[in-house]
Amino acid sequence: MSNRNRRPGPLRWIGYAFGRRLPDSMRDWVRDDLTGDYAGARHVVRGIVPFTPLFAAFLLFPGELWLRGAMVLLALLLALFYTVAFMPMNRAHRLAKHGLPVDLENPRRARLRELERARYVARYPH
Repeated sequence: MSNRNRRPGPLRWIGYAFGRRLPDSMRDWVRDDLTGDYAGARHVVRGIVPFTPLFAAFLLFPGELWLRGAMVLLALLLALFYTVAFMPMNRAHRLAKHGLPVDLENPRRARLRELERARYVARYPH
């Protein structure tokens, strides 16, 4: 298996979700994880993982099940809001932590942006 296709194991991935740095041998995987297709969805999932102990603790509170469920739902909504709101900063931080340029973007989107720019320049020359 090449290093490019190598994925972290479950424990290593959980550490990564909590902010730990992966080994340099997984740098390509990190780049693909943070800039590849569906990177936003992966970021949301990764961002919710550290909150799962809090969600579990809310379920252990005394009271009706619907009230505890509402507490978990409110915490989940707040976690989702902050995970999405700070996505660009968290992504840049993770890229830098793994020795990658903070301005990396999805290669497919970069090509599309360049094609669009070339069409624009061809249509509206300066």
